[in-house]
Amino acid sequence: MIAAPEIPTDFTLLQESETHFSSDTDFEDIEGKNQKQGKGKTCKKGKKGPAEKGKSGNGGGKPSGPNRMNGHHQQNGVENMMLFEVVKMGKSAMQSVVDDWIESYKHDRDIALLDLINFFIQCSGCKGVVTAEMFRHMQNSEIIRKMTEEFDEDSGDYPLTMAGPQWKKFKSSFCEFIGVLVRQCQYSIIYDEYMMDTVISLLTGLSDSQVRAFRHTSTLAAMKLMTALVNVALNLSINMDNTQRQYEAERNKIIGKRANDRLELLLQKRKELQENQDEIENMMNAIFKGVFVHRYRDAIAEIRAICIEEIGIWMKMYSDAFLNDSYLKYVGWTMHDKQGEVRLKCLTALQGLYYNKELNSKLELFTSRFKDRIVSMTLDKEYDVAVQAIKLLTLVLQSSEEVLTAEDCENVYHLVYSAHRPVAVAAGEFLYKKLFSRRDPEDDGVLKRRGRQSPNANLVKTLVFFFLESELHEHAAYLVDSMWDCATDLLKDWECMNSLLLEEPLNGEEPLTDRQESALIEIMLCTIRQAAECHPPVGRGTGKRVLTAKEKKTQLDDRTKITELFAVALPQLLAKYSVDAEKVTNLLQLPQYFDLEIYTTGRLEKHLDALLRQIRDIVEKHTDIDVLEACSKTYHALCNEEFTIFNRVDIARSQLIDELADKFNRLLEDFLQEGEEPDEDDAYQVLSTLKRITAFHNAHDLSRWDLFGCNYKLLKTGIENGDMPEQIVIHALQCTHYVILWQLAKITESSSTKEDLLRLKKQMRVFCQICQHYLTNVNTAVKEQAFTILCDVLMIFSHQIMTGGRDMLEPLVYTPDSSLQSELLSFILDHVFIDQDDDNNSADGQQDDEASKIEALHKRRNLLAAFCKLIVYTVVEMNTAADIFKQYMKYYNDYGDIIKETMSKTRQIDKIQCAKTLILSLQQLFNEMIQENGYNFDRSSPTFSGIKELARRFALTFGLDQLKTREAIAMLHKDGIEFAFKEPNPQGESHPPLNLAFLDILSEFSSKLLRQDKRTVYVYLEKFMTFQMSLRREDVWLPLMSYRNSLLAGGDDDTMSVISGISSRGSTVRNKKTKPATGKRKVPEAEESSSSDSMWLNREQTMHTPVMMQTPQLTSTIMREPKRLRPEEGYMGVYPMQPEHHQAPLDYKYVNKQQEEAARQQQERAAMNYVKLRTNLQHAIRRGTSLMEDDEEPIVEDVMMSSEGRIEDLNEGMDFDTMDIDLPPSKNRRERTELKPDFFDPASIMDESVLGVSMF
Repeated sequence: MIAAPEIPTDFTLLQESETHFSSDTDFEDIEGKNQKQGKGKTCKKGKKGPAEKGKSGNGGGKPSGPNRMNGHHQQNGVENMMLFEVVKMGKSAMQSVVDDWIESYKHDRDIALLDLINFFIQCSGCKGVVTAEMFRHMQNSEIIRKMTEEFDEDSGDYPLTMAGPQWKKFKSSFCEFIGVLVRQCQYSIIYDEYMMDTVISLLTGLSDSQVRAFRHTSTLAAMKLMTALVNVALNLSINMDNTQRQYEAERNKIIGKRANDRLELLLQKRKELQENQDEIENMMNAIFKGVFVHRYRDAIAEIRAICIEEIGIWMKMYSDAFLNDSYLKYVGWTMHDKQGEVRLKCLTALQGLYYNKELNSKLELFTSRFKDRIVSMTLDKEYDVAVQAIKLLTLVLQSSEEVLTAEDCENVYHLVYSAHRPVAVAAGEFLYKKLFSRRDPEDDGVLKRRGRQSPNANLVKTLVFFFLESELHEHAAYLVDSMWDCATDLLKDWECMNSLLLEEPLNGEEPLTDRQESALIEIMLCTIRQAAECHPPVGRGTGKRVLTAKEKKTQLDDRTKITELFAVALPQLLAKYSVDAEKVTNLLQLPQYFDLEIYTTGRLEKHLDALLRQIRDIVEKHTDIDVLEACSKTYHALCNEEFTIFNRVDIARSQLIDELADKFNRLLEDFLQEGEEPDEDDAYQVLSTLKRITAFHNAHDLSRWDLFGCNYKLLKTGIENGDMPEQIVIHALQCTHYVILWQLAKITESSSTKEDLLRLKKQMRVFCQICQHYLTNVNTAVKEQAFTILCDVLMIFSHQIMTGGRDMLEPLVYTPDSSLQSELLSFILDHVFIDQDDDNNSADGQQDDEASKIEALHKRRNLLAAFCKLIVYTVVEMNTAADIFKQYMKYYNDYGDIIKETMSKTRQIDKIQCAKTLILSLQQLFNEMIQENGYNFDRSSPTFSGIKELARRFALTFGLDQLKTREAIAMLHKDGIEFAFKEPNPQGESHPPLNLAFLDILSEFSSKLLRQDKRTVYVYLEKFMTFQMSLRREDVWLPLMSYRNSLLAGGDDDTMSVISGISSRGSTVRNKKTKPATGKRKVPEAEESSSSDSMWLNREQTMHTPVMMQTPQLTSTIMREPKRLRPEEGYMGVYPMQPEHHQAPLDYKYVNKQQEEAARQQQERAAMNYVKLRTNLQHAIRRGTSLMEDDEEPIVEDVMMSSEGRIEDLNEGMDFDTMDIDLPPSKNRRERTELKPDFFDPASIMDESVLGVSMF
């Protein structure tokens, strides 16, 4: 193995009088006619020593030809950055740009290299220029220090990170330039031991710079350079194989036909290719050890991502050399990176490897070691990473099904129910590949069979089995959507699904169970909905997108197919499953997706009549609300006046409603007869009929049946007697609500008479009174129904009803009186703000059931939201919100978002009234505390502290713009002061007022006052204070003292907030010069600050501004493991910093120009010292054992949504015997025996031979 080349420690100028180049763009022929003279034992030039530095063949490094570069003059040895400008514009063909540079290099390689060096410097965003003089006489460290000093530190941007159209394509142009440069130079120049050595030395040094721009740009350049060299090495390997085959063929000829001169040429050619390959190996080793092994765990995520992306390309491009565990381990380690973009690059790199099945054998050990990590990354908190992890596992599955265990697959299976659609789709594809893509050989003969005998029949059953085993039966729509893209043909085989439901099983075939049939019907419904609507289920998409012409055609074709099949099959399915509520509910939804015109064009009227008969029978058989509402919606979908079937369906619907209405009136008359107690059978008959009517009234206008009267009679009787069954009351309230809404809809949509308005007004108010009565019912379900309907009616018939030019509806406006508002609020306090354990109304009394608790909480949130909506739209008085706001902290987890949004909306309506409501809620809490603990309570008690914390939270909701909330905050303080002094102490003025402790709570809002308003509030406070109060210093007077201090310290508070803001901003910016703070206030004031205030402000800022803030801070460029630092060392052991120097406080009133100049010079000297210190520290940092141990995996943090355990020893079991890049022996030839075997030693990464490489 050839060791890495010893890169010169500085840029040397070699003599070029004896160096000649052939065409760099022509392939070298086998005959050797165009062999370069810079290679071989006789022509190979040695490296020049230090004594020869600066000497060239023309003396002094002066160019022998015209002083031009690419047609542009170069004066005073300074390049005019032609390369950078051309690459930045990205308009010219890159090959012509590179060819021009090559011609310049052939003419004068020192000048050309200088241009290339400055190209990399300027691509980093540095304004400095490396001159010919610097190139000849300065050491690398001096050049880098000079470039660092001239770096623009005012901006953290550089070409690779700049925004704007001119920089948009810079990165691709930059990378293309490097690739084309190596490609055009691959036959001679890269072997001259000058150009590549200089470039690699430059990039290696820059990649170790503390300046991010240098490090980022040079790492990208070095990695792209490595990629280009890998391509060259691959071509060399191919040429060597070809040459070897030609040599063997020629040698195997009989002696008479053998050409000895050709054999010599082939031997010479093979030897030359071998030497070239050795040099390429050395170059790649230098880049890999000098750049990659340091930068793949750089502190900057973009740099780490570049390294991982490129090593993936190397392994894919030249797998024989790079696809082994010595390089795969870096990808495996970096999969634990804490930044998502780096983990993403790891996965995409691995995808390129696993996609090629020929490489699977080389990935076996890696797969076994890192498979668990890849599986865990399917739960990554970054969705893009999770998607790529699933796709990678899909490729692993395709390469070898035995690799992934059943547990591994199950971890991916459940992701088909993910709310994030890309994750779900990727998991759906994995599921399809695992369970559905395999086809039995015997199925090939039945491909043309349809229905139950089709090949899809078993796959549909498999889908049903999977759905049932996943135990997420309410999410079939998500499962279907996940597999929609990859299994469309299977999911659209509705004929097969229909046959499985209707046809008898074949001989020996096991029939579907009842549970499996229900699951199949649900899946079938979801596939039909997806095909007809062409958008994902709720929660999976951002909204309906515009369909393309092709998608619209597919949608129409699918709807036609669905209608033609199920218009005939649906009556049969309903007849078969008519007694099963769950199945019928799903089947009845199918007509919503029919193309109803086909009933007429396809002459399917008899099937429509059969469907209507089945629906009627189902209505008569069932009382389940879901089934009845499904029937109602089906009638609504079929009763479309645009289609000719409308009359037929309308007649059937009217006949059904007539029978239901007549039956209800007859039953109700018997049920309400005086003197007779209704039995349970009568109550059941009334309830079942009322359920049917209510379900149909939801979707259909039943006004002509006049249902208000009978429902009113039923509800009134329930109030008078108090023994009405709760379900009858609940459905009667709901049905009456629908009656009123349908009448309002008719009046709104058409011209109505005054009598219609008055009748509706009367019915609405009577109904509100009934609901108000039922708010006090003993049954909680009845009270909740009455409350919900009341909130809806009050919202609908509020002043909002007149918006949109509907002034004629003004007589219908209804404003609740104070008693109704009070009862609504009492309901909220009694039924919403309760502990979870106090809610005894969960289903079947299962308080411990988690699902029932969540359902109960959801119900309470809806109740609270309904009442808060009345507050927001000013239907009820805003001060009623005080009882809601005071619960903010106690019930933050359950209702915090609702209460906070209510605060925000009420503040938008009336800032002052909202502030008064907030202070009222605090006063109520304070009074409740007094009632419990008396006036001598402990101000450190949890109750009082809780009120103060609530006040602090309220203060935060006012935001940062004090001008917008100025009046509201002032009014809040006014009400608070009045409340504090409202109750005088019975013991006399020498004792504090009873509510004085409230000032302690009120002080939480002092910071929201403007300075002049603080003075105003203080004056108002003095009106309530006596002279004796101002002299008191006892503990009981502490609230008054602290509140006064919060008002008196206004100017200081404002100034300090400005200083802290400037300090915090300065601490978050790295490598930026600290600009002098202006001290300007963001908030205008009525009075100007005194000159002494501004002078004090400037003085404070100067005291907190270190001299060294101008210079870039030392930053870590390698991810470290914190545990390697001893506690007593902290970080100072790794980063020995110079002592901080602070300027003495200055009074700018007396500072003159001479003092300012002296301070500026002092800062410049400090900056220069800092740069020198950083340069000296560089080698110490790089060599320090605490910085990075050799070949150690990067330190990571837990990035999974759910993960457990720790990172195992990733080194265990990995074969790390090949660190140096050792290109594999060419095929069809014996291995090189003259090279000594080289075994990998982890310590060799940071050995002295590598550290001796010149690094900037």
